[in-house]
Order: sequence, then C-alpha cells, then structure tokens
Amino acid sequence: MARGSTSFDLLDEAIQRFLWSAGWESLHAAQEAAIPLILSAERDVIIAAPTAAGKTEAAFLPALTRLRRDVEPGLIVYISPLKALINDQLGRLELLCEQLDIPVWPWHGDISTSIKQRFLSEMQGVLLITPESLEAQLCLRGTAVGNLFERTRYFVIDELHAFIGTERGKQLQSLLHRLEHVIGRRVVRIGLSATLGNMQLAAEFLRAGQADQVALVEPGDRSGELKILVKGFERPWIEPGPNDEAGIEGDAVADDIVPRQIAMHLFRSIRGSNNLIFPNARREVERYTHLLNQLCEEARVPNEFWPHHGSLSKEIRTETEGALKQKSVPATAVCTNTLELGIDIGSVKSVVQIGSPPSVASLRQRLGRSGRRKGEPAILRGYCIEDVRHSHSPLAEELRLSTIQMIAMVELLLEDWFEPPSPHGTHFSTLVQQILALIAQYGGMNAGQLYTLLSAQGAPFDGVDKRDFAELIREMGRQELLMQAPSGILLHGRIGEKFVNHYTFYAAFSTEEEYRISAKGRILGTLPVAQMIGVGQRILFGGATWVVLDVDDSQKTIHVEHAPGGLPPMFSGGAGRIHSSVRQRMRRLLASTEVPVFLDPTAKRFLEEGRQAYANRGLEKETFLDLGKEVQILTWLGDGANEAIACLLGRCGLNANADGIGVEVQKGDRTLEYIADRLIDAGMETLPDANELLIARANLGREKWDWALSRPLLYANYASLYLNLDEAMDWLQRLNCE
Repeated sequence: MARGSTSFDLLDEAIQRFLWSAGWESLHAAQEAAIPLILSAERDVIIAAPTAAGKTEAAFLPALTRLRRDVEPGLIVYISPLKALINDQLGRLELLCEQLDIPVWPWHGDISTSIKQRFLSEMQGVLLITPESLEAQLCLRGTAVGNLFERTRYFVIDELHAFIGTERGKQLQSLLHRLEHVIGRRVVRIGLSATLGNMQLAAEFLRAGQADQVALVEPGDRSGELKILVKGFERPWIEPGPNDEAGIEGDAVADDIVPRQIAMHLFRSIRGSNNLIFPNARREVERYTHLLNQLCEEARVPNEFWPHHGSLSKEIRTETEGALKQKSVPATAVCTNTLELGIDIGSVKSVVQIGSPPSVASLRQRLGRSGRRKGEPAILRGYCIEDVRHSHSPLAEELRLSTIQMIAMVELLLEDWFEPPSPHGTHFSTLVQQILALIAQYGGMNAGQLYTLLSAQGAPFDGVDKRDFAELIREMGRQELLMQAPSGILLHGRIGEKFVNHYTFYAAFSTEEEYRISAKGRILGTLPVAQMIGVGQRILFGGATWVVLDVDDSQKTIHVEHAPGGLPPMFSGGAGRIHSSVRQRMRRLLASTEVPVFLDPTAKRFLEEGRQAYANRGLEKETFLDLGKEVQILTWLGDGANEAIACLLGRCGLNANADGIGVEVQKGDRTLEYIADRLIDAGMETLPDANELLIARANLGREKWDWALSRPLLYANYASLYLNLDEAMDWLQRLNCE
C-alpha cells in the first residue's frame, strides 16, 4: 500500500493488515473519498463509481472499522436486489470478516433455517438480505422486529439505480422508514451504483426530503481505453406467397437468416475468450445460444456458450456463472439483464449488444464488465439489423431507426451521459401492499396512523394527499382487502388475509407478463407491452401489420385483425421506454454529415440511407407526415412525452397513439389541417387531470396491486409514472410559436 493515504490510516489495524497481505497497492479514488465520510457516520452517502472501482470496499472498510471500534456489538444491513449478488458478496466479505471476528449472514429464500436461527441468536455482524426478506421480518415479527435491528449502524443499498423509480424501490424506501421508526433513530444509509445520471435525484431517493444532507462521492475515474465496432446486417424481404397473405411464413424464413450470420461472426470473433452477449429478449437468448452451440458441434470444438436469463432454473444460471468465473476454460454467456448487475464473474474481454440496448444506462452497466484487467481495453461489439427496403417499407425502415438509435446511444455513452433516475410517482400499487404490511406488522392500525407513517411530510409516499389516501382505503375495503373493527382499527379483510398469508406477498413487484395476440380466435404469440394500447391502434407483429379491435386486460389478450395495405407502424412493443435525449440525438444524427468511426461499411450504408430518406422527406422542417390513412406527427420526444401528447389528442376526439419518434393519428374523414389545428388547441388549453386523459385507454394496470385501485387512482398512478406532461406541453407550446 502506497504511503501518504490518510483514509488508509483511518481504517482498523486488522483491516490494514488484510489489505497489505492481499497485495493492495493503493486505494481507489472512491475509497479515499468515502472512508472518512462513512466513519464519521454523520451523513448518508452515495458512492457512484464505475464497475470494478471498489464501491463495495469503499462502504464496508469504514463500516467494519466502526463495528470493530464500537464498545457494543453492531450490525451492518446490506440490501441487494439479487439473491445471486448476496451469494457473491458473501464469498468476498467472509475472507475479510473472518480476520476481524465479525460474522457474515446471508438471508434470502435459498438460505437454510439453521443459518437464519444462528443470526437471530446473535443479531450482530453483517446481514446480507433482499427487500422481500426484510418485508417478511417486519410482517412476521411485528413490534419485536425492533430487537432484531436495534444494533444497526448502517444500511448499505447496492445497485441503487436498480431500485430508483420502481415499485420495489418505493417498497425499499418504506422499509427503511419503517425500520427507523421501530428502532427509534436515524440510521446512516449508503447507496452504491455505477450508473446514476443525476446524483441529486438519487440523493432524494436515498433520503426523501433531505437530499441536500446526502454526501455524494463521484470520483469520475472512468479512465481506460474503449474499443467499439457496430456492424450492420440486412434482413431479406421475401415476397408473400399466394397462401401467405400476412407474409408470416416468408417472414419466418427471413427472420432466421441474419441471426445465423451474426452467430457465425461471433463464433469467429470471440470464441476462445470470456464475453457477454445481450440479445435483449429471453427467446433471443435461447436462439443465439442454440446457434452458437450448433457451430461448436460443427467445428468439433468444446462448447463455450451458455444461456442466462430469469426463466432458467437456479442450477443452470449458477452453472453459467461458474463457467465465466473459471479462468482456465473460455466461456461466453448469452444473457438478458440478469448479468447486467454486479455479480462478480470476473473480467470479460468484450460485451456484445444485438440490437439497441434498453437504455444508455443499461449499455454503460453492461460495458462495465469489460476491460477490468489492467492494460486491457473495454470492447463493445454492436449488431444492428435492418430490413431490406422496398415499396411497402414503413417510415422506421426508411429512416433506419434501429441503427440510428444504436449510434445515438453509443455517442451518448461516449459523452458520459445516461438517463437520470426517476424518483417521482404516486406508486399506489406499492402503497396498497405497504398498508397491508403495516397492519400485519402492528396487528391493526387506524387510518390516521397509516397516513402519518406512510404519507405525511418526509414519509415514503408523501406525494399522496389525504383525499387520495382516504379513497384508497375505501377501495381496499370494497375489494375486501381491509375491514374496520367497531373501534375504528383497520384489519385485513377476507381477501387481504389470504394475500398476506401467502409467501408471494412480500414482493411488491409483479413478474413480467406478456399479452397474447389473438386474431379470430387464433393465438399468434405473445408480446411484452411497454406502452398503452388503444382500440384502432396498429401494431407490428410477426412481420405483419394488425389493427387492435379490443384489449382484454383481465385475460391479458389483445384482439386484432390483419390490416392489409398502407404503411406498417413503428410500434412493435417490448422495446423499453426511450428518453427524449436519445430521440433528439437520433434527429441530430440524421441531419448531420459526420460518420462515426466505429461503424462497419454496412452500418455506414444504413446511416447514409437513413439520412437520404430524412432529407428526401424534408424532415428537418416537417412535423406532419400525411401517410394516407394516418398522419404521423414527428415530435422526436421520448415515450413518456409522446404518450402524453397522444392522450391530449384523444381528448380532442382523435384516435392517436405514441409511435416511436412521434405520434400516429388515424385520419378517418379528417384532414391533415384539422389534425394540426387540434394539436395546436391541445397546447393552448389548461392541462386536464389524469381522469380526463386516460378514461378511454386500456392496458394501464402494470403493477402488482393496480387491480385494487379505483379507476381515478389507477389513472393518476399511470400518469405520474408513465406520462411526461410537462415535456409534452412544452413541445406543444413551442409548436404554437413556430
């Protein structure tokens, strides 16, 4: 260890000896900055640093030092979004804590009862736990849970970005608030993350209402070489046969060609090294794993390609993780975002992204896995797939938007921009769960007590006013989730008791659900839907265009019929929600003449073709495109703003839906001028409430407990989480000034 480190000198002597024996030459910048802050225990701390920058040690080295120096036994509670991450941290921390005579306790669904009982008898050391297991302790132990956590010195929240803006994150905020309430004092919170686009918003999430009191550690030591190659592949178009009106059979043939080409290129390029391949969907993980395994068999070489996604068994995922950690044999994981978070699989040579990533933040998190060895560059291989353009090509294909979006995200990554967290929203779904949980914890509470603990100023749901809170309680009573005793105390109702007594209650989030696509009683397949869907909207599925006849939320089914002729829409579902900064960068790319150096010849051609189409259609100045049956309004905004504009137009009597880079409006017997006038009117009117905006919309129930909300609360909840009304109104008002 290099001399002159004041932070190193602050650590416990046993920890210093451990670092010396482990061959540490120096502390990382994040560790130097965080150690004195955490040791003082005066403020909450957020440590934002790249993968492999030592964030975990930056938190634990000073926290363990304090435990060693305290006279009374203490407890560090480490909260992780993944059981696998807990298992991984257990191995890392045990090496150090064994030297310090501090026990480390893993706690989640796969941990044996004997280990949990031993922790309950000691209640000190380091507890590694998930939010769901924390919830279970609060619900099952009631007021006695205070004895369990009274020695807590620190809450360490790993992968902080994975919680912000989610139902699970709102549950975590509530859990920390409830624990501090039971303990009767404030406990220092330490947040760890590699991808926080806005530190102040992250601080507001970590300690609501007191963000200015959170110490921010952001060393910015993101040095190291980065190599990027984006390759383009063109998917052929096969003319539909006489018995294939929708083009599905021909599309299935074409759909298999490019993945095989990409698999062959990957086989030649990365075999013999450790890598991560992200194809963005579970079915694509299976497809590429199968293709790469086939290539290994054909070449008569050992298989090096392993699948990893949430639907696989724990044993298969563990086998893949073990293969990656093994240094002697090369292995590549074909995965979803299950390997995006901080499970230690060692350094990989390259990260492969097939199609645009869900977000720039996600791309950055993934790329952090590569280039972690000293002297090695981080390597990103991107693969863009575009259809051959023909007379019926939709606007998205004309503009080559898949490639343009990939380039935009890579450029923003290079500029160190990524999406800021979204800590706002009413989160009524999780509030339902937390009301039921508090009643379980205390054996009953009155409405005033619930409101004070959950929604008063500084509480986790302080955006919910008394009127909406009372409406929620009444609706939970109507749904038999709650009942009221003669004394006024709220208890679990008949249905509520069944839910709370089931082990699935402790999770605030629902498992991912897909909607079935049904045409005349025939199930065409399933589609994950990230945006609201309305009757009359056109969707692209199985290479064909369909018009929505009905959305059955209870059966998770979208009834459609084939929409022959016209241009297919850009909406295809499941692509994630895109930020306005990405769409604005896409527009700048299309208007520019500069060619990024990281594109291969085919990707360069896609970029040039997109630019030609952009120029030929005059899209630099054009906002409205008359496509015959539809009008495309080009906003170049993110999905939240586009959905808001579509809702505002729907209030004017138009059939409008968010559609990629803009909003699509069905013309019917209306003219383009009429639609343009309604858009201008929408920007001049007073902003309506959520009930007016969403009353005619379906597919709004996204979260676990949304079914328990009254319609007005469901509308308000959706608007707060998914609509960017401020951005939409700003765009409309600027349009009026042009």
